[in-house]
Amino acid sequence: MMKANKAFLYLTLTVALLSVKQILAQSEGLTSSPYSLYGLGIINQTSIGRSNSMGYTGIGLKTETEINNLNPSNFALIPQNSFFYDVGIMGEYNNYSNKGSDETRTTLNFSNLAFAFRITEGFGAGITLVPYSDVGYSLVGVQTNIEGSDETFESNITGLGGLNDFRVNLGYSITNKLRLGAGASLLFGNIEEDEAFVISNSVFQLTETTNYRGFRLGLGMQFDLTEKITIGGTIQFPTDLNGSLKRSVFKTLDGEEVIVEDEEADTTADFKMPMELGFGLSAKLFKTLTLSTDYKKNYWDNTGQTENIGDYVDQDIYAFGLEYIKDPSSYKYKDRIRYRAGFNYDNGYLAINDAQIDGYSITGGIGLPIGQGNNSILNLSYSYGLKGQIQNILIKEDYHLLTLNMSLEDLWFRKRKIN
Repeated sequence: MMKANKAFLYLTLTVALLSVKQILAQSEGLTSSPYSLYGLGIINQTSIGRSNSMGYTGIGLKTETEINNLNPSNFALIPQNSFFYDVGIMGEYNNYSNKGSDETRTTLNFSNLAFAFRITEGFGAGITLVPYSDVGYSLVGVQTNIEGSDETFESNITGLGGLNDFRVNLGYSITNKLRLGAGASLLFGNIEEDEAFVISNSVFQLTETTNYRGFRLGLGMQFDLTEKITIGGTIQFPTDLNGSLKRSVFKTLDGEEVIVEDEEADTTADFKMPMELGFGLSAKLFKTLTLSTDYKKNYWDNTGQTENIGDYVDQDIYAFGLEYIKDPSSYKYKDRIRYRAGFNYDNGYLAINDAQIDGYSITGGIGLPIGQGNNSILNLSYSYGLKGQIQNILIKEDYHLLTLNMSLEDLWFRKRKIN
């Protein structure tokens, strides 16, 4: 058993190192969605552990056996001498369709890295690193007018990058029933856009890299109405992400490349993050079933930002999840397997011609215990989702998403008892 746990630990650390290297380098896109063209890209909803298969819920979900990154107050419940770590990867298969054609793409990449530990009785902490937003689009044959004339030219445009969320969470138990939490995030990353086009006999390549960086604060609360029912609330305060832009332009004429601009600095507007409110509830039913439901409201309209093709609007997210486990303390392995399902609806934060880009996802998954006598578990989640409509915005996206999380517990400073 010890050898198996060590093998999982080595594997987890290896994946963690590769994940950090990948997310900092941002050498590949974490998405291929055309909707990542707008704003900061596709906002990531995937979380940690079982939340991914329970409709991405967790604000009111009380747990002492794994990391709940959706509410900082839950870190107050980290058990004594326990150290949790969670590493995840995800793979996505996308299908895009419009009135004329279909296209499919596949991506595989990092989903999260997280640690949690207890500081003192009733006081716990956690550190997480997750992708906040993903950019990975490609536009071919874009028609653009030449200023001062009736002529046009075609260009191919690609975008790559996204933002990362490095967060420190603290949770403290005020009473046995009431827990409060606070979180501080460093949002950072860059979005690189390349455009290549031909005018007359010259080939131009334009590269613009926009870097964003900023801090964001949040608070959380959980309250146990009864031993089986818990409510929770979270707030993320609005903030501005500072933006800086560098531009490079290369021209090729008769096979000779000329540098027109080489990483010239330029000004760009800061990006305004909205205030976000979240409410959640969880309940234990029939000793074997856990219900979790969340509602989130993101006030994008108050940021006053617009896109060339639409406006930012207030966003509503509704989520619902279930988990079934026959007996978590049983010696029979099959009785300790966790079965999960959920649903998530997002009405979207961007409106085009007064129609919001909404979407939904249906989730399911399984939690496989690793060993016995600890809380280590292998979480496998699946999600089918759909976004957009052909008749409204000319593109419909449906996707299949798989996430694999190694949620492991290491026990510190515990003495073995020998009879």
